[in-house]
Amino acid sequence: MGKYNNINSFEELIELEHGKIGSETRNKFEEEAQMFIVGEMLKEARKEAKLTQKQLADKAGTKKSYISKLESTLINQKVPN
Repeated sequence: MGKYNNINSFEELIELEHGKIGSETRNKFEEEAQMFIVGEMLKEARKEAKLTQKQLADKAGTKKSYISKLESTLINQKVPN
């Protein structure tokens, strides 16, 4: 537990593990965290609407595999302009 002995907050833990705000490693961590959140929100909304991934894909004009990847954050989700 050595490196965690002086950790007093969640922010200190994140900084220790992923670097200071603005650093490349921290930015990558923050981006991945946001991608995870978006994927979970999509999955929850889809389930609340009682849709399968295939049904949602058909409504969105995409493939089921794309919805699956979005929900599991396997791809970088980019919002078109």
